[in-house]
Amino acid sequence: MPLSHRPRLLAIIQAGGAGSRMDVLTRERAKPALPFAGVFQLVDFPLSNLAHSGVDHVWLSVQYQGATLEEQVHNGRPWNLDRNDGGLRLLMPQQGTGSLDEDGFARGNADELFRIRDQIASVDPDVLLVMSADHVYRLNYLDLVETHLDAEAECTVVVTDVPQAEAGDHAVVSVDGAPGSWADGSRVTGFAYKPDDPPHGTVASEVFAYDPRVLAEVLEDLHRELGEDAEAGDTGIGDFGEHLLPRFVERDRTVAHRLPGYWKDVGQPHHYLRAHRDMLDGESGVLGVAGWPILTHQPQRPPARLLEGCEVSGSLISPGSTIAGAVRGSVIGPGAVVEAGAEVVDSVVFSDTVVRAGARVHRAIVDVRCDIGADAVVGSPDADLDDSDAIALVGRGSIVGDGVTLEAGARLEPGTSA
Repeated sequence: MPLSHRPRLLAIIQAGGAGSRMDVLTRERAKPALPFAGVFQLVDFPLSNLAHSGVDHVWLSVQYQGATLEEQVHNGRPWNLDRNDGGLRLLMPQQGTGSLDEDGFARGNADELFRIRDQIASVDPDVLLVMSADHVYRLNYLDLVETHLDAEAECTVVVTDVPQAEAGDHAVVSVDGAPGSWADGSRVTGFAYKPDDPPHGTVASEVFAYDPRVLAEVLEDLHRELGEDAEAGDTGIGDFGEHLLPRFVERDRTVAHRLPGYWKDVGQPHHYLRAHRDMLDGESGVLGVAGWPILTHQPQRPPARLLEGCEVSGSLISPGSTIAGAVRGSVIGPGAVVEAGAEVVDSVVFSDTVVRAGARVHRAIVDVRCDIGADAVVGSPDADLDDSDAIALVGRGSIVGDGVTLEAGARLEPGTSA
């Protein structure tokens, strides 16, 4: 049933990790600042979902390369969050505000919630929404809040289904009821964090609704139990799947809410590339949805130019780009150039990069302001799209010299030459 009154909501987008699995692409940027589909950033997805859901009190937690995110979110203006009452607030690590295990950088996303528990309490929300910033999906968070409140839950986990072979990369959630047919609000009966042998493919999408008072109580209990054995500056609580969610499940008042439609964790190169291929298929139900656009902050650029003799198929071409060569099954970022005789296939090229005449880019991700020299080769058409180590990555501002070959799986550090 619809909510009878508007509960007080606080949303926290956790964007603090170093994103090490994206390798050279996150050496100099926070992972949620990574471009996506040419004209968006990953952080645009949770912010847009929140804006369309009417959630207007949002904290964006940043730790690693925080300035790169600050540039992208533009004070919350694209999402109508630049306001005095509520709006968007950036949470930065602080020193001198508490004990050693409350100051400084968090050691996991649950550990971070412990460190900011007093700030959460000062807002006194009815429901605390917590989500990651590196997933591509569409969700009305008010549907989650309704499930949470109707079930009188302490914690509600948004779940989705992935291939069972991939479930071991996530937190696997067992729900009371027949697989695939249980209703929202059904009790969570089991929780396994990144298991070696997942029993099924139902996983946590890393979106949660909490009773904030119970959350604070559980976090403090865990700190008392775990903090004594942890090293200085560490609460011992770690990530949500290590201790926090298992403890909530033990308390027997955690329920599930199914995320309808598309969801993709893009925190690894092969998943990032696969998600772009999904967007090219046009069936994700995330981009171009009437009444639910993905909002972003982007500089204005002229329309893309497709020059005579170019070949473009199954691709996304961003504003300001110039295509004279061949682009197939790829995403070309704003201001990028693909010269005549060059080809980009099954790849993502970020903004203001030049792929020069005769160069070939296959199954690769090329960062911003790179120069791929004439007749150079980056990646391979035979690279395994299901293997992160097979995707060639070129860091921002790098140069691949004329005629140079970077094999499948190559990594070129930002600002370097090959």
